[in-house]
Amino acid sequence: MLVLSRKKGESILIGEDIEISIVEITNDQIKLGITAPKEVTILRKELYVSVEHTNRDAEQSPISMAELKEQFNLLKKEKS
Repeated sequence: MLVLSRKKGESILIGEDIEISIVEITNDQIKLGITAPKEVTILRKELYVSVEHTNRDAEQSPISMAELKEQFNLLKKEKS
């Protein structure tokens, strides 16, 4: 892991097309600005981990075809 010190208004580059800027520093929190191409996915790690756990739990959750169809029908009714 590379550890850098930056001040407000400073930034770092990752490759040629990703820039991470320090926008604001308050108490124990910083705000980052990220400039990157649209095809680069940017997610907060805690969100990524949460989705990963949800997906893993869903894979392990046994559900019958009848239950799946019932849930699908409920979703269709909610949309109409």
